Amino acid sequence: QVQLVESGGGLVQAGGSLRLSCTASGRTFSSYVVGWFRQAPGKEREFVAAISWSTGSTYYANSVKGRFTSSRDNAKNTVYLQMNSLKPEDTAVYYCSPKTGGFSTLPTDWGSWGQGTEVTVSS
Repeated sequence: QVQLVESGGGLVQAGGSLRLSCTASGRTFSSYVVGWFRQAPGKEREFVAAISWSTGSTYYANSVKGRFTSSRDNAKNTVYLQMNSLKPEDTAVYYCSPKTGGFSTLPTDWGSWGQGTEVTVSS
């Protein structure tokens, strides 16, 4: 199974930007869809964005549309999440996960979670 490592989180002021990275080890993403999820303290893990490795097609939660962009780098075996116009509501630990089969926004349908990277947005 593909193992993932997330990085790029940090502390940023509202309106600022961050770029998160999700790097695979063991083997390439191949035909996987790679999803981004986030979890704030006391809340359930929620879907943020996803990208098809093979086609580049992207999907976004309504809360981040127009602000976040997911992309991929085949040579580096890495998926990125560019986060612009950040809001305090974006504060959470962000995770990535690969998935085969049909697309889903339910965290329980995904697997191979990384350690997560924390994003904190201050006012």
